[in-house]
Amino acid sequence: VQLQAFGGGSVQAGDSLRLSCTASGRIFRGYSLGWFRQAPGKAREFVAASTWSGSAINYADSAKGRFALSKDGARNTAYLQMNDLKPEDTGVYYCAASYAGYVGEHDKFDTWGQGTLVTVSS
Repeated sequence: VQLQAFGGGSVQAGDSLRLSCTASGRIFRGYSLGWFRQAPGKAREFVAASTWSGSAINYADSAKGRFALSKDGARNTAYLQMNDLKPEDTGVYYCAASYAGYVGEHDKFDTWGQGTLVTVSS
């Protein structure tokens, strides 16, 4: 599976963005797709992840209530809807796939896409 993330941009605090992650190759229901972000000068951190079937979903505390995962199976695309964005949400966002359906917060994903930059101004 190869992943491609896009949809980043520069927005104001309080705005919304929807990131997309398109997968090439077959996605099995047991796979999971996750989102991580890396702010300048900081370590990469977990944002959210879900199995492709939706049976398991996990959000970082910073994402709960503001971010939401969804997917379009026909397009092999997963989405991260981000609402009420804050300056601390700024960073490069990566999507990743786990062939084992991992949705945890650690860096145990198998395949990573290129990042897409999100910049939130106050």
